[in-house]
Amino acid sequence: MFTDTRWERNFPKIGIRPTIDGRRKGVRESLEEQTMSLAKSVASLLSSELRYPNGEPVECVIADTCIGGVKEAAEAAEKFRNANVGLSITVTPCWCYGTETMDTDPSLPKAVWGFNGTGRPGAVYLAAVLSAHAQKGLPAFGIYGNDVQDEGDGTIPDDVKEKLLRFAKAGMAVALMRGQSYLSMGSVSMGIAGSIVDETLFQDYLGMRNEYVDMSEFVRRMDEGIYDPEEFDRALAWVKEHCKEGADNNPEAIRSSREQKDRDWETVVKMTLIARDLMAGNPRLAELGYEEEAMGHNAIVSGFQGQRQWTDHFPNGDFMEALLNSSFDWNGIRSPYIVATENDSLNGVNMLFGYLMTGTAQIFADVRTYWSPDAVKRVTGYELEGKAANGLLHLINSGPAALDGTGQQERNGEPAIKPFWEITEEEAKRCLDATLWRPASLEYFRGGGYSSDFLTRGGMPMTMSRLNLVKGVGPILQIAEGYSVDLPEHVHDTLDNRTDPTWPTTWFVPKLTGEGAFTSVYSVMDHWGANHGAISYGHIGAELITLAAMLRIPVSMHNVEKESIFRPRVWGLLGTENAEAADFRACAAFGPLYR
Repeated sequence: MFTDTRWERNFPKIGIRPTIDGRRKGVRESLEEQTMSLAKSVASLLSSELRYPNGEPVECVIADTCIGGVKEAAEAAEKFRNANVGLSITVTPCWCYGTETMDTDPSLPKAVWGFNGTGRPGAVYLAAVLSAHAQKGLPAFGIYGNDVQDEGDGTIPDDVKEKLLRFAKAGMAVALMRGQSYLSMGSVSMGIAGSIVDETLFQDYLGMRNEYVDMSEFVRRMDEGIYDPEEFDRALAWVKEHCKEGADNNPEAIRSSREQKDRDWETVVKMTLIARDLMAGNPRLAELGYEEEAMGHNAIVSGFQGQRQWTDHFPNGDFMEALLNSSFDWNGIRSPYIVATENDSLNGVNMLFGYLMTGTAQIFADVRTYWSPDAVKRVTGYELEGKAANGLLHLINSGPAALDGTGQQERNGEPAIKPFWEITEEEAKRCLDATLWRPASLEYFRGGGYSSDFLTRGGMPMTMSRLNLVKGVGPILQIAEGYSVDLPEHVHDTLDNRTDPTWPTTWFVPKLTGEGAFTSVYSVMDHWGANHGAISYGHIGAELITLAAMLRIPVSMHNVEKESIFRPRVWGLLGTENAEAADFRACAAFGPLYR
């Protein structure tokens, strides 16, 4: 039986730092209980709301004492290092000595909550210590409640909760990426720039390693049987039972024989086992005598080149990518593996961002076509309505979209994509039933294989994002919140058949603001920086903006409400009139997190 060892490790924790006025003889003593109580309340909130990738609650570590000076700050820092703390939150209801009590670890994302109360000046400390963070080049997020609370009030207001959770979620993503790997399986696909794996991005901005294997490693492992043969038999049987083969759109004269199609099924199942083992390792291989291969590459995300050197001769990677990205397989319901098609490492990073922020499987797609209302009416006779009235985007690619993207999971009766710990066996079955595995187009994939074919249900809030590299600037993030939409069946069929109908489709409509890149649906398409996008369930644009600020990656376009944007306080010192320009200046000034 396969053992998933990905999450058998010491997860990073959230460090809570209760800071206090260090003056004795009555001042500090009167504040000890309230200050530590605030720290415990924050820890309780975060542990109850946030989860690790394995579904377990996030753990918090509280400093042993309140921090009134530099010695106690150093003791807390040592405790945090020993406990694998990956981000810190400082809380206080009172004035404290800023530079003596602050967190000075440059690699830890940090936030400060200054209690809004009139009894003691917590807000004064907040302003003072954030000033120190700015002066020392250690950006920190400031949290200050909108309404004054009574002295001794131990509750956390809703607006403070929102910022604490947003910071902690993004900070945990930063900590979870640190020390992990991107595994490049192959090299550059068809000249796609995102396939050029940029080590500066991964090492300086994300704190990750880069690992590389040639696609010939798949051939070696298949030829030499370096996979679990028992799991292969079980996987193939599961595929035959649950993966429905769809119609073959290839001209009859060049279609593969039934025998060849059956051999292709065997190959793509082996490829799935091998890619997973390359990413995360497999203890079973050691039992079979392959100790080195059993280790894997500690990869939290990977990419497969495929086209064309592989797919001109071997079955394509669509099944492998789609199933690994999904939240289930022959071993049951489990957390997804993040795999980018065409080795587009930049889109892989966005998929990783979305996964770490939501715990849900991700959709990888071409941002293929903008359909205007006039064009849809001309081609189909149908007039777009509802959310799609201003046009829509056709998101489609050959196979890396997780089957969760069918929308066959539900929350409160509405289509959803859920974390694996919430998915039922029935929901996983519905996702499989809603997917056809179509023999690959031999025009694109001369070596054959299978592509997933499904239609995403409408009505789901979604966020599309893309990381781009610009020479002289570095990474830049784009974000577009919107919705999946339904079209009448005949309209979908007409539009879908104008491209390759054997691939999964998501009809996506971005939210429009009437400004900049979001003046129209066309302008979103026109401003998109690359041919691919990563699509995550939910409106997580605000969370991605916070994460990007932590990593010092500027955001060039987004449609997130201004009041939801949460960045380090020092960003405002670089300009308040044009937040986008200030973001670029701040990221350039402070530089990558790990450089």
